[in-house]
Amino acid sequence: MDPLTVFGAASVTLMLVAYALEHRSTRWILVFAGACAASAVYAALAGTWPFTVVEAIWSGIALRRWWIRRNLPSAPLAQA
Repeated sequence: MDPLTVFGAASVTLMLVAYALEHRSTRWILVFAGACAASAVYAALAGTWPFTVVEAIWSGIALRRWWIRRNLPSAPLAQA
């Protein structure tokens, strides 16, 4: 495997893990946002522009959720 493929696989794997653990801490929401951003970078480098746009949007959505949830520690994370 070439380095770009390894980077893409690692990004998507981290997205999956962070998504599964989001209910545990708002930090995992931030990790998910970062993993989405990394996935968008991978998609851009691979030349798949629709995927780049979608992943960038997901990153923005996750950052917004983190921003809101970090100030509301008692709010249930599952209702985002």
